Order: sequence, then structure tokens, then C-alpha cells
Amino acid sequence: MRGKQKAFTLEQYVNDRSYVVSSFMSVALIEAYRSAINGSCKHRPELVERKFSLTARLCAVSCRAGEEVIRHLFEPLGYTCEVKGAPLSERFPEWGQSSVFSLTLSGEQTIQDLLSHLYVLIPVLDNAKHYYIADDEVDKLLQKGERWLMQHPEKTLITNRYLAYRKRMVQSALDRLAPLLEESAETQEETDAQNEAQEATAEAPLRLNEASLQAALEAVLSLEPKAARVIDLGCGEGNLLRMLIKQRAITEIVGVDVAVHTLNRAADRLRMESYSEAERQRVKLIQGSLVYHDTRFNGFDVATLLEVIEHIDAPCLVAMEKVVFANAKPRRVIVTTPNADYNTFWESLPAGQFRHRDHRFEWTREEFEGWANRVGGLFGYSVQIQGVGAEQEGLGFPTQMAVFDRT
Repeated sequence: MRGKQKAFTLEQYVNDRSYVVSSFMSVALIEAYRSAINGSCKHRPELVERKFSLTARLCAVSCRAGEEVIRHLFEPLGYTCEVKGAPLSERFPEWGQSSVFSLTLSGEQTIQDLLSHLYVLIPVLDNAKHYYIADDEVDKLLQKGERWLMQHPEKTLITNRYLAYRKRMVQSALDRLAPLLEESAETQEETDAQNEAQEATAEAPLRLNEASLQAALEAVLSLEPKAARVIDLGCGEGNLLRMLIKQRAITEIVGVDVAVHTLNRAADRLRMESYSEAERQRVKLIQGSLVYHDTRFNGFDVATLLEVIEHIDAPCLVAMEKVVFANAKPRRVIVTTPNADYNTFWESLPAGQFRHRDHRFEWTREEFEGWANRVGGLFGYSVQIQGVGAEQEGLGFPTQMAVFDRT
């Protein structure tokens, strides 16, 4: 080629741009659903914040990073993802797999959230945009992601890909997100304190927290062969960890929580700053999400989820089940949760109100048993269900516990 002309490449003329979902779709979403994506409904404003059971089907999504990245982007937002790949050519399988997938997203979402998720994440998956990346792209990202981006475990990846790895823009976006994260953490600390006081007042006569911890510890120690590695998923401030540390036969103890400020409080309460090197190797705290596949959860004898599942949005439970039972696959899983049947026993708890402001649901004995048996059958675990606390006739125990053993 003469002069400075670029060399010919077939990709300039033959590519997937006309066939896959891309940033053209994001622009189309704005044009077609501008009021919905901005959270406005003139005639039915009460519907803006209502969650619906929604499904979005994207027939051809380009993602060279593969299925794992697709799941990492959408599952933390509460979606069940059905991802289907295909070979580049059925006639020539040696060519390998295509980077184009069909994607079906299902979940309980507001219409605004679904549209904003698609608007931002479609070009993130594609890792490309059809237009010039100007400074106003930072504002677009933060405006469309204001309800969810700051809490997303992949916010850095999303920001980099959305802004085409423009370092100055990426840093600007992350800097503007930081104060929102700090404000959220401070607000959450205050909320946590209020919620803990509320729950403690309702359950104080029965000292349920101590009883649940003791029951969980006994379930850990009763495993045969004995448990050497234990992971507490949703460890909070480390109450169970403190008890596990005293069991010298347990050689590795890991606490996981999604909130950094909670992990910091756990480290303070466990006095981890004074640990020896050997103790630091034995006891660790890590930030992680239970709806996000994490190989750090693998290889443990026992996983505990104490008063955790009721804090997870119901549509995200399927993702949590896969993370714990299908991916991590510990020999034993211990789950505790409130018994909704028992709530009528407490006069201080108004009818229909949950024990904790952050609870997304509370299950009756029948509902919990149904869930436990379904999960056990699906992932190859036997299940034993028992009660914790003082039993009341007709109501059962205040807390219910399921012990899953891998078969």
C-alpha cells in the first residue's frame, strides 16, 4: 500500500457489527424508552419503583472474554443468566467456539433498573462503541449506573470497558464514585446498629444469637472426618469466627462478608492486628459476594451461612445456591434463618413485620424445609433440619437450621 494507508484486513469488510447487540442498542434504548430509563412515568408514577418479574433476551451478544464475564456482570445484579454459545462453524469444529452468545436474563427488577443495566453493560460486554468517547461519557455512566454501579463487585471492570480504557476518564469516574461508597458505608453502619438493636430487643429473652452460634459450632465439630478448613459466608463482625478460633483442630478459618466496614469491625473485635504470622495464615477475612462465583470459596470442609439467606433478594438465591453448593461444594453446609411461624409469639413485633429491617423475606417451617430439600436434591446433599431456641407449641422454634452433607 502507498503512503500511510493501513494494510488491508478482511475484518474491515466482513465482521459481526451488523448482527450482534452493541452500543447501537444502547442508543436505541434511550430513543425508545427515554422516560422509563430516566425513572419517569407521567400517568402511573407509582409503577416506577415497583419490581416486576422481567425477562430480556439478547439473541447475539459479542463477548470475547467469554461466558464467565457475562455472568460476573449480570448475576450480582440479581439476574438468572441463561447463556448459550455456539461453534464458529459446525462443519469445521476445529475452528473453536464463537465469541457470540445468546443471553436470557430473568429477575425481579424495576423497569428502570433493567433498562439501565442493559444500557451500560451491553457495550461493556462488547468492549467497543460505535462512536467517539467524549468526556460526557463519564456523566452518562454515572447517571445510568447511579442506582447500582457503586455496589457492583466489577465496577472497575465496567468503568474501564465502558470508557474504552481512557485512563483520565476512568479515574475521574472512580473518584466520583468513591464519596458515594463512603457515604453508603457510613449510612450502612448506622443502619446496622439500629437493626441489630431492634433484633436484639425482640429476641433478648431467648438469647437466640448465642444459641444459634452454639448450634452451628456443634454442627461444625460433629462432622466426620473432622473439619480442618471452615469458611463463614456472611461472617458479620466475627462472632462465629471467635468460637472457631478456639478449636485448635481447625487449621484454616476464613470469614467472608460483602461489606468492607463490617470486615474492619470484625478485624478489630478479633484483635487481628496483634496476630502472629502463624495466626494470620490460619485466620483470614476476605471481601466477597455470595451471588458471585469465587474460587476462594473452594476446598473447605464446612461452610456456614448464619442468618444470611434472608438478607439476599429472593431472585438472587439461585445464584447463591450455585456459588455455595455447585461451585464451592464443601462437605457440609450449615444454614440458619428465622422461623416466620414463630414471629406471632413476640408481642413487641408488629404483625406482618420482619425481625430485621434488612430482611428480604422470612420463611415458615414449611417454606424452609421445601427450599432445603430442593437444594439438597439438586446438588447432591442430604439434609437434616432442626430448631434452635425455646420451642412453642404450634409455632416451632424461633430459629431453624439446616445441615447439608454432600453425598
